[in-house]
Amino acid sequence: MRPPRSTVPVFLAAFLAFAAAALCLAAPARADWVRRVTDGIMGTRITVELWADDKDKGERAIDAVLDEMRHIDESMSTYKPTSEVSQVNAKAADGPMPITKELFDLLTKAKEYSVLTEGAFDITYASVGYLYDFRKRVRPNEAQITKALPAVDYRHVLLDAKNRTVQFSQKGVRIDLGGIAKGFAIDVAMHALKRGGCTQAVVNAGGDLRRFGLDAQPIYLRRRAGLVKVAELRCGAIATSAPHVDHPDRLAQPLGSIFDPHDKQEWNGNGAVMVAAPSCVIADAFTKVAALAGPASAPLLARFGAKGLWDTDPDTVRENPN
Repeated sequence: MRPPRSTVPVFLAAFLAFAAAALCLAAPARADWVRRVTDGIMGTRITVELWADDKDKGERAIDAVLDEMRHIDESMSTYKPTSEVSQVNAKAADGPMPITKELFDLLTKAKEYSVLTEGAFDITYASVGYLYDFRKRVRPNEAQITKALPAVDYRHVLLDAKNRTVQFSQKGVRIDLGGIAKGFAIDVAMHALKRGGCTQAVVNAGGDLRRFGLDAQPIYLRRRAGLVKVAELRCGAIATSAPHVDHPDRLAQPLGSIFDPHDKQEWNGNGAVMVAAPSCVIADAFTKVAALAGPASAPLLARFGAKGLWDTDPDTVRENPN
């Protein structure tokens, strides 16, 4: 299942493809990895590595990848009042609101996942989730949760494909694409690099990772005692998550934003969850499902070509039996 096509400005997409193509034009004897670590985009640490025949061309290709991710951040972050998602949260309860094709396609994908997982993946968790601040250890009281709960239901998000609009069916509904946007941004960038002829690349955004290359490379999960090898990956994506992680360099992202539709509380599981999938948007979304359902989610993951790993012990990682 492919992620929706980005609608970033044509010059940016064209430059990204051109920069990637340029990596393969010179003599292969000069080729080497070009690597950059950047903080602050999408509120996380991003690492980009490209196999390039020329360092300057490789750096320009990385610039284009990061520009793409900044665009997604500017469009979809709920922490930016001017973002398209913030504008949707402010206005969509008042009536149908026209949105970009990029956002409409991603909302359509999110609703599809919500239907298939019976609400385990639900972008309207933000209707309650915005009351939490895990870094400051702020949680709403029971009265606040009870008041906000009726707005948590993906069916409140009404999409009109003909007019490309979104509307919320009631006041108080909020959406947050944090559970899928990073994976989407990584997929868009990687597809452009591959189309341009790049043969090897890795992008890691706060635990959401996708790579393609000639040889399998080890994937590690960071534990207090050090790194634990959990998989090898040649072409594909892996997303990792753990509850309430405050370390900016950790390979796992916080799962405090996962809202369990059954007990109406944030997820408070132990350990980490990892999902490997053909695309990062799938891996990103289904770490939330795997966290809530555990190994019982294995058949659903398999429908998307995905596989789960559940780390419930500091020294071991348990793979699903399928």
